[in-house]
Amino acid sequence: MAKLALKNRAKKREALVKKFAAKRGALKSRIGDQTLSMEERLEAQHRLQALPRNASPTRLRNRCSITGRPRGTFRMFGLGRNKLREAALRGDIPGLIKASW
Repeated sequence: MAKLALKNRAKKREALVKKFAAKRGALKSRIGDQTLSMEERLEAQHRLQALPRNASPTRLRNRCSITGRPRGTFRMFGLGRNKLREAALRGDIPGLIKASW
């Protein structure tokens, strides 16, 4: 189980990403707009760099919703591999069964 501080940090990052998503998108579109002057695009780039680092979506890490484990997380279920297996064996996830061949 992950430390509570790591789970809280991940939640804080998610909130920052959501808060600055529109602003980041607008600045990135201005940077890529070839019709603007180079000074305007450079100013937009500086403003983008001035945003908090944790506002970038690339800093997010997928974590298990139950344990907070950062590795082996299945996006479709939002669970780590261990908890996904336990839930599948209990029958909590419809249509998901343990493979055997």
